[in-house]
Amino acid sequence: MKNNRVKELTVNIIMIFFIFALDQYTKYIVENNFKEVGDRKELIKDFFNITYVRNEGVAFGLFQGKIFFIVLLGLIAIVAMILYLHKKDEEHSNWSRFGYIFILGGAFGNLFDRLLRGYVVDFIDFAGIWKYIFNVADIAINIGIILMLLEFILEKESIYTKKQDKKSCKETKKLKKEIEKEKLKANEIDKENSLENN
Repeated sequence: MKNNRVKELTVNIIMIFFIFALDQYTKYIVENNFKEVGDRKELIKDFFNITYVRNEGVAFGLFQGKIFFIVLLGLIAIVAMILYLHKKDEEHSNWSRFGYIFILGGAFGNLFDRLLRGYVVDFIDFAGIWKYIFNVADIAINIGIILMLLEFILEKESIYTKKQDKKSCKETKKLKKEIEKEKLKANEIDKENSLENN
């Protein structure tokens, strides 16, 4: 059991680090290939660009310039998720486990940016369909949230199914008891009839 937990923890750390490293590598490439903020390279005409943006807020540009508040909030969220993910007395499904891994990998990526640079590097720009510019860390966080929502939906369905199973089980037990009662009554009638005949 202990070995399984160590193995699971190791896999979790490797996956979180991979997401973090991929995020930082893509940001490094962008910062070293674009000279000015706002520089753009069109990859698919009127649809997809690489646009260099410095985001001093959080998702969708909220809380611009409030770095201390954002870093503090990020640290609290990361610590809370790590503690919850590795609670010994709670088994996590793969949905929630991978959800937390993606969220933590992305959160570390953006937090590292804020601590190192004072801003987050954004560059993925679907100008044709979406006005916000984001990065790999943001994608990871959103994948994590989707996985968590899927787990919540599946868990609700599972709870409903279990309730239905319990209900049908109770009904089956009740039916069995009624059948047993009817059998006993039938046996008593047979005994009475046999005594009368004798």
